[in-house]
Amino acid sequence: MSLTDKAIEHIRELIRSGALPPGSKLPPEADLAAQLGLSRNLAREAVKALAVARVLDVRRGDGTYVTSLEPSLLFEGLGGAVELLQSDSAALLDLMEVRRLLEPAATALAATRISDDQLAEVKHHLDAMREARDDVEQLNVHDAAFHRAVISATGNDSLLTLLEGISGRTLRARIWRGLVDDQAAGRTLAEHESIFTALSTRDAFLSQAAALLHVHNTEQWLREHLHASESPVTGSAGRRRGAPAKPRHREG
Repeated sequence: MSLTDKAIEHIRELIRSGALPPGSKLPPEADLAAQLGLSRNLAREAVKALAVARVLDVRRGDGTYVTSLEPSLLFEGLGGAVELLQSDSAALLDLMEVRRLLEPAATALAATRISDDQLAEVKHHLDAMREARDDVEQLNVHDAAFHRAVISATGNDSLLTLLEGISGRTLRARIWRGLVDDQAAGRTLAEHESIFTALSTRDAFLSQAAALLHVHNTEQWLREHLHASESPVTGSAGRRRGAPAKPRHREG
């Protein structure tokens, strides 16, 4: 472990122990360095690194504060990091695997916790999807909102933030699927209706199965059609996976 890493770990321990709770102000740089038993330069580098990670908030002319430490803030960089992978088709498939592992389990959890108001919100987005079935982009916007409403019903902000970060990347894949596959809208609606029906009965096992089928179908379609070289989803060469045939785009 480098000296900078040690300084970062020292500050993290102060936060974990409650010595520096959320919203608290860090001591001046010289005092912090003395407290850590390190040089001011090392203390400064540690603060910079934790500021990038959104653990600390450096306010010019005021000082450095511990943030709220809310998952939505700490995981904020996930979506941006995922977007940097857009030139790698294999990375997209890896992310779809992550979604397949997390989303069905999250949907099952939502079935045990969802309120009537939350269920009504899910239905609202399902109805909007039906109305937008001929508009691929709008259909996918409401698709994303449908899943967000479902995961929100778990009450687990960390889970919601993680899946949101992944969905930002897979949204383009779903749009592409709608452009090249005339039957995608109908299948997507049927799969979402199955998820809603299972949620409305508060059946965790059925909800998980419906969500797993939905995510699996999207992933399987990508595995069959995502080209290893140039593709509408990635915009450049993939790393290791792909299909031999390039999908044909629909006019319009």
